[in-house]
Amino acid sequence: MVIIGENIHVIAQAVSTAIRERNPSVIQGLAKAQAEAGADYIDLNVGPMKKDTEETMQWLVNAVQEATDLPLSIDTMNPVAMEAGLKACQKRPLLNSASGKTDSKEQMLPLARKYNCDVVISVITDKGMPPDVESKIESIMDTVAHANELGIPNEDIWVDPILLPVSTAGEGQRFAVACLEFIKILEDVLPEIKSTVGLSNVSNGVPNELRPILNRTYLVMLGRNRLYSAIADPLDKELMSLIKGGMPEIVELICKVMDGEDIDISSLSPKEVEYVKTAKVLMGETLYSDAWLES
Repeated sequence: MVIIGENIHVIAQAVSTAIRERNPSVIQGLAKAQAEAGADYIDLNVGPMKKDTEETMQWLVNAVQEATDLPLSIDTMNPVAMEAGLKACQKRPLLNSASGKTDSKEQMLPLARKYNCDVVISVITDKGMPPDVESKIESIMDTVAHANELGIPNEDIWVDPILLPVSTAGEGQRFAVACLEFIKILEDVLPEIKSTVGLSNVSNGVPNELRPILNRTYLVMLGRNRLYSAIADPLDKELMSLIKGGMPEIVELICKVMDGEDIDISSLSPKEVEYVKTAKVLMGETLYSDAWLES
């Protein structure tokens, strides 16, 4: 599985300050740490970026490229900043992300064609978030067709179904299950298309100490359903171990939950029990609460 390192994110105070003060040390330290931990791409998430967009993005890209030779994922909603970032990349970048919204079709997708780069396209359209698997598929097929018309081939497209927090009342668990199904069938519906997710979205709003177990468990579940890549934290050693085959007994238990098998938790270690309980929450078998591990 391709891991796109998520840790250079403008929402983090240290990163925001480093960008504003043009201090490369924090940025470069995060880039090096993620590369050493096994990341395949480094994501540069600068959000909408409304001030000094071109110069700021060029500075950021150059700072990271001085620290690592990994390809970069340019993550911004600002098309001017996006183009500045793509132009500064020394290796073939990832445009992260476009969508089915009209402005994205008109501004972001042409940049992917212009710079001959891979592009993440989400299922979101002008109507908002498609509510179920069928409408997600319908949405992305329309957007991919538009991208193809621009000259962007399927093999350059990475599709993001958009994860919602599992803690979202009435919606989170349903969306978690729907995204699993979406990832499972995507490649059959659109051959050569790749898939990706912003993994940490699934645990947004959950107490900080509980976020890692949700992220790790869900990534295993998505991986079983042929997920190609994830924007995730490569500094989470247990997460990286799980996707690299280092914890086969945990992976097997998660798969058993996905298959609906009965599991005797009395025979399991405390860590194994945690993964089983978390998988059941993500499959919608257990109602989410912040105390799901204690029940």
